[in-house]
Amino acid sequence: MKFAQNRMYIESYNKCPNCGILLYDKPANVDTGTVVEAGKIYCSPWCVAWEKDREERRQAQPAP
Repeated sequence: MKFAQNRMYIESYNKCPNCGILLYDKPANVDTGTVVEAGKIYCSPWCVAWEKDREERRQAQPAP
């Protein structure tokens, strides 16, 4: 989520592509530990690792 310069409205909604948590400009209650990986903005390094592990698990599964 990105607030407009005048803080009167929300310009866009940005979510972590892995967990879906809203990413604010600079939230007061969240550590600024966002990670940019492959052109995507993740909420934490944990989400980056989890998504990579998920892709590996999906590739390891036999096709139905």
